[in-house]
Amino acid sequence: MQDLIKKAGQVKLLVMDVDGILSNGQIIYDANGIETKAFSVQDGVGVKSLARYGILTAIITGRSSPMVDKRASEMGVNYIVQGRDDKLIALQELLTTLDPALNITAADCAYMGDDLPDIKAMQTVGFAATVPNAHAEVIKRSHMVTTRAGGTGAVREICDLILKGHGHYKDFIAHYTLDEAKPGDNLS
Repeated sequence: MQDLIKKAGQVKLLVMDVDGILSNGQIIYDANGIETKAFSVQDGVGVKSLARYGILTAIITGRSSPMVDKRASEMGVNYIVQGRDDKLIALQELLTTLDPALNITAADCAYMGDDLPDIKAMQTVGFAATVPNAHAEVIKRSHMVTTRAGGTGAVREICDLILKGHGHYKDFIAHYTLDEAKPGDNLS
């Protein structure tokens, strides 16, 4: 676990897939053909926690959906790339659009994906994570498999790990508790 925390401490940008990561991967259509997705509130708190400490977030998804824009806006996601089947090229293009002063390379990124289109992007980043119900080939190529499935708090697990790696976890938790931990405490 300490190796994962150390690896997570290098992350400057968390990149997430949507279907199977931020949602449970199901595509539901109502009687009018309108697509719906369910998102985890816990994932939203996790994504917002990263922003509090200057860690950027992005979504790269193969599908295009206005509900992804809405949820990303609610969570404060910095970059949204939709409708891209080649996730590696989308990631490379995203990195070229970032402010050079941020000095973010693929090695500084974490990528969460769950299916075959995510593998190449996951193989280029410093920290690759997936969910337990991901495709077996994705699991084989991941540094970490969360305990929770996509859409049920898996992203939150990675966000918490990134906060631990950066030494901000106790400070973050202290905002919500009456415990003795004080803001600015380092991870023990």
